[in-house]
Amino acid sequence: MRRKKECCMLMWRYTYFIFALLFILSACAPAQLSSGNVQKVGLLVSDTIDDQVWGTKGYKGLLRIQAKFDAQVFYREGVNSKAAAAHAVKQFHQKGVTLIFGHGSEYGEYFDEIADQYPNIHFVFFNGEAKKKNVTSFNFAGHAMGFFGGMVAGHMTKTNKIGVIAAFEWQPEVDGFFEGVLYENGNAHVDVQYVQSWDDIDTAIAIAERMIAEGVDVVYPAGDKFSVPVIEKMKEHGLYAIGYVTDQADLGERTVLTSTVQHVDALYELVAKKFIDGELTSGTTYVDFQDGVVELGTFSPLVDKPFQQKITKAIKRYKATGKLPNE
Repeated sequence: MRRKKECCMLMWRYTYFIFALLFILSACAPAQLSSGNVQKVGLLVSDTIDDQVWGTKGYKGLLRIQAKFDAQVFYREGVNSKAAAAHAVKQFHQKGVTLIFGHGSEYGEYFDEIADQYPNIHFVFFNGEAKKKNVTSFNFAGHAMGFFGGMVAGHMTKTNKIGVIAAFEWQPEVDGFFEGVLYENGNAHVDVQYVQSWDDIDTAIAIAERMIAEGVDVVYPAGDKFSVPVIEKMKEHGLYAIGYVTDQADLGERTVLTSTVQHVDALYELVAKKFIDGELTSGTTYVDFQDGVVELGTFSPLVDKPFQQKITKAIKRYKATGKLPNE
């Protein structure tokens, strides 16, 4: 009888030990995907989600993930240094976030330093080169969208003077725009100026005013915070603009001839889906018209229908072959 009792005690202790061990392991395990849902997602932006261009697109992408996958979402604004990024990521980690978007190229450097500390978090940023096994960079192939936007500008200019107000020299859409203008209109002159910032409105407006004084009648403001103010400046003078990143036709259909649109919000949803399905690989990936995340926006009624049909056909060919009209 005593032996039987001891045997029962041993069995009970063994069972208790197993349950205790499972509890401890589950408590220590990183948050995982369950029932097809991504549980917690974080977003870091260097400036604000209210710029109506790049930052706003990122926030809308976060909200799409929240709605589509029933996720808890968190965001931090003004994360513009390594220290700020490290602090924000630490806070997200404590909340159980497993997917973090750094909304810009600068986050490549930040994530490169801290990714190894968080092997159970997948980091995503844009327009850079990913180096760590839990980091992915998605690059918008901006050359083609710039080219087609440039074609519109070259077709619509009356003075043959076109301006580009860009943030930085490395932007591929700037070279594409220049090529598109000259392909469509060999008599056009393109003045390219750089603000050296995504957000310096005063400098961008000063450049726009100089261009207007010199007879420029179409401007491509390829920057975040200054895009809308520059378009408004062109509107004041009855001149034209090509919108940037978002479809900016609502700023004035007789001012905004079309827009070079990047569907950042749609890309966020695509990334989250890949993460859920276990298909989000590390490294650098390029997305373009063929992926449904880049397109030309609404055409102004001032752009004649035959030309709209011409450029639509050219975009269709580019999607099928990867060849621009000048190739």
